[in-house]
Amino acid sequence: MSYYEETKTQSIKPRGLLAFFHLDTTLFLLLLAVCACGLTILYSASGGNFAVVQAQAVRMGIGIFAMLIIAFTPPYVIKSLTPYFFAISIVSLVLIYFIGVEVNGSHRWLDLKVIRFQPSELMKLAAPMMVAYYLSNRNLPPSFLVTIAALIITVAPFALVLYQPDLGTALLILFACITAIFFSGLKWRYIILAGALVAVALPMVWEFGLQEYQKGRILTLLDPESDPLGKGYQIIQSKIAIGSGGMYGKGWFNSTQASLKFLPESSTDFIYAITAEEFGFVGITILLSLYLLIILRAFYLINCARDPFNKLIGAAITSCFFFYIFVNAGMVSGLLPIVGVPLPFISYGGTSIVTLFLSFGIIMSIFAHPEPKKEKEYTT
Repeated sequence: MSYYEETKTQSIKPRGLLAFFHLDTTLFLLLLAVCACGLTILYSASGGNFAVVQAQAVRMGIGIFAMLIIAFTPPYVIKSLTPYFFAISIVSLVLIYFIGVEVNGSHRWLDLKVIRFQPSELMKLAAPMMVAYYLSNRNLPPSFLVTIAALIITVAPFALVLYQPDLGTALLILFACITAIFFSGLKWRYIILAGALVAVALPMVWEFGLQEYQKGRILTLLDPESDPLGKGYQIIQSKIAIGSGGMYGKGWFNSTQASLKFLPESSTDFIYAITAEEFGFVGITILLSLYLLIILRAFYLINCARDPFNKLIGAAITSCFFFYIFVNAGMVSGLLPIVGVPLPFISYGGTSIVTLFLSFGIIMSIFAHPEPKKEKEYTT
């Protein structure tokens, strides 16, 4: 069965100083503002280690360059390359079990001598792109069988990342793919059915899907004081840092939790706590406001799209970016289990920074390139 859908020409084009580079000036400046905050906070959280800040700045530069390339690439080219990108990401995830680098009991890194990266970070982008690619070539809203097929595409990378084990990244992949399926016009009866199946499957996931340390983190969330020097230590120290910041914070470089090494991972996953300690409620509010403006601007840009693939991948990227922030802030505040999700553009890291810029490069590309007026055939 098939139908024809006429794609309208996009009426809004990029404006401003960076329009020549196919970049939305507002979104790009917001991203730079968050990156500047990130470098400032990282310098303090790392104890004034300029080498760490320099390395992070270089990675941001690589990410911006990658974003420029993607922004210049028309969305139909990105769509045509999606299956290959997904296949490479899947192969990379499989390879880490054979030639990957093991760190703290987890197989997450692939060392190619020239470059060392986390394939799971690439999968955060590749998986929702593949789901959007599949759905955009079918009748929308999707039928039951099409929805099942999209879920199968989702489960493969989710399972590979979960087995590393990396619960945080696996959940991000799952959320991004589910978001793409939801925005395709998924019928409510399917949503209710999925919710019921998840509720039934939770006991099995707890028993067979989670590692012992992951179960411990969930139990520690309920009562961290039960093991204050063990499993509950990190979250207790994080909450102390957040609470001691007060309204205006202790000031830059005045974090006792970071300088005295009370809080582990203070420059990576728990940098949100250091931000709250040094800059207080006001600083956190400013940072979260920047994040909110980025999300609103991204949704505005993708709302101008008409092509199903562009809309689905844009919505998935933006929603996943929100989930990034929500999980990290909730984890550090003691509202969610510790799952190892970095704070976007703030936490120290390489592959995640580049992947984030690639994601926003896709959104820039969707907005910068007018969608041609033509007929497309979609088949089931």
